[in-house]
Amino acid sequence: MFIEVRRAQYHETDQMGVIHHAAYVKWMEEARVAYLDQLGYGYVEIERDGVVCPVIGISIDYKRPVTFFDEVEVEVRVKSYNGRVLELGYTMRNRTKGTLCTRAYSRHCFLKDGRTVSLRQALPKLDVLLNRELEQPAERSNGDANV
Repeated sequence: MFIEVRRAQYHETDQMGVIHHAAYVKWMEEARVAYLDQLGYGYVEIERDGVVCPVIGISIDYKRPVTFFDEVEVEVRVKSYNGRVLELGYTMRNRTKGTLCTRAYSRHCFLKDGRTVSLRQALPKLDVLLNRELEQPAERSNGDANV
């Protein structure tokens, strides 16, 4: 599990004064990149080793709005992983208001030279790191409790 804290920016708001729904996808990507860096095998290393990691699925459940200048924590965890497909879960909490604002996931495959590969063969070090993350507890909390 990894937690990134960020401040909601004015340019991310919509006409209603809340963070536009598309901003959450960018927040997920920022947190995912930071998470892999923190694991010790980031996107720079993955791509240097000839593997790309496209998004093949994404889902976002919006619970409560985030507004300009709210402080939001984005929790990332490995939800499932089988060597070929990685699913990451995201929980976004509004620290300013003490509420759960979003639950989401992204699903990724791994490609080398345009073909799907197993990380067990292509990037064994990353495979070990991701399997280790699967053994960690799923989440801190499940509710709208204050953060």
